[in-house]
Amino acid sequence: MAIDKTPVLKRCRSLGMSPAFVGVMKESNRQPKRQFKKKSEYGMQLAEKQKAKFIYGVLEKQFRGYYEKAKKMEGIAGSNLLILLERRLDNVVYRLGLAHTRRQARQLVTHGHIAVNGKRLDIPSALVKAGDVVSVMENSRSSAYFKGMAEVLGKTSVPAWISVDAQNLSGKVDRLPVREDIDVPVEEQMIVELYSK
Repeated sequence: MAIDKTPVLKRCRSLGMSPAFVGVMKESNRQPKRQFKKKSEYGMQLAEKQKAKFIYGVLEKQFRGYYEKAKKMEGIAGSNLLILLERRLDNVVYRLGLAHTRRQARQLVTHGHIAVNGKRLDIPSALVKAGDVVSVMENSRSSAYFKGMAEVLGKTSVPAWISVDAQNLSGKVDRLPVREDIDVPVEEQMIVELYSK
């Protein structure tokens, strides 16, 4: 499995976005280099694709697969792409507040701490459906990381398409997300234009 180990703050600075979108709550003190050359249309489209890939922690081959799947679905391809990325299990764990970043959520899923509908699932790219219940495994709740998590979950704000049960360290996918629910700073239409060349 390939992993992107790029320094987060450096990558955020180069993409011109806030580290808060990837869950990091610190800012870089360095000033961005001044851009003397105007970016081409291709450069802007590529930057949007790189932004989406970096935020969700997906590499090129998998991202291209999501695009192909989104293109075949009903509706707007760009919105479908973001909805597919938002439905990933590691992203849902992050959105529930069980992890501080998507990278940490991916690790929790890979290490077998997360269950979907009562069954352990260790594939971060698994897509959740409406009605799925995502919870922490019973034997993992006694670990130091999950102790005191119920109080934290009670104060966490979650997207409208997910509901949280703080006492049981779980959440339910009430419905599939729509584009208005997704707060990532990506212009998905540019990604569609890039891939359709």
